[in-house]
Amino acid sequence: MKKCVLVYNPESGKRKTKINKLALSKIAQGYGYQLSFEKTKHSGGATKVLESLSNNIDLVISIGGDGTLHEAIVGNLRRKKKLLISHLPQGTVNDVGKMYGMTQNIEKDLEAILKGTKKNIDTCIMNEEPFVYVACFGNFVNISFETPRDLKKRFGRLGYIIYAIKKHTHKVHKYHLKYTVDGKTETGEFSFIFITNTNHVAGVNNIYDDIKLDDGLFEVVLCSAKSMKEVATLVTSILTSNNKKLKNVVYFKTDNLILEFDKTPKESWCVDGEELKHHTNRFHFSVNKEINMLLPTKNIKKLFEDELGK
Repeated sequence: MKKCVLVYNPESGKRKTKINKLALSKIAQGYGYQLSFEKTKHSGGATKVLESLSNNIDLVISIGGDGTLHEAIVGNLRRKKKLLISHLPQGTVNDVGKMYGMTQNIEKDLEAILKGTKKNIDTCIMNEEPFVYVACFGNFVNISFETPRDLKKRFGRLGYIIYAIKKHTHKVHKYHLKYTVDGKTETGEFSFIFITNTNHVAGVNNIYDDIKLDDGLFEVVLCSAKSMKEVATLVTSILTSNNKKLKNVVYFKTDNLILEFDKTPKESWCVDGEELKHHTNRFHFSVNKEINMLLPTKNIKKLFEDELGK
């Protein structure tokens, strides 16, 4: 039988993730896989598991939130021989899992994966740090990684909103930077920066109408809000409208972007929902094509360019 390792984070989501090993093993056996289990105990655990696995593993599936999948992909990219991976969403928001068309029912999602399709996916890279679906910077993005775990466990997505209201401030900070795309450099002052490879962010679906996970491109949104009123309008519009048509927004697609601040910002980036600290004012974004995932067929035609002609 083929070998499959299931890596799970028991602390993801509103409740502790419960694994019915017998039921999952039975499903896997029906598709020719023998399951083994690895439980992560701390941040970065999935990365270490992926790095340490032997080369004869046929499939690795992470269970947890978007951050757990991020860790798995980071670990996989550090390997000389990359492994086929997948993901079962059990976190608080599960943007990536919802984009893939999963349900958060572990047994049903596992079966959908095992009878799914192998796809090559774009992995975005920021200064050699991979991210799966979003890197953002600017006002209030710290809410994602600063919201206390007990709030997320008690209230789920609402916990982020509760914490945001608690930390509300009227001050909007703008960052002066230059950005270089395809050899052309522009300058501006921006309060938000979104670099994404997804159509699902912050629990909101279809923020873009033409997202493709294998086109070698990522989407860039630079927002220049000057007041809290503009911030509220822009954030609402970004999550509910076509970003290409918004006022005070610069939008483009690329595979190579350099952002350079006039000075090193004190604030951290939010990468796949987690904090990424830094000590530089220059950030280079590119695309890596080394990761293959086994995905449910539900949203394949919508998400992949190479499926358009099939």
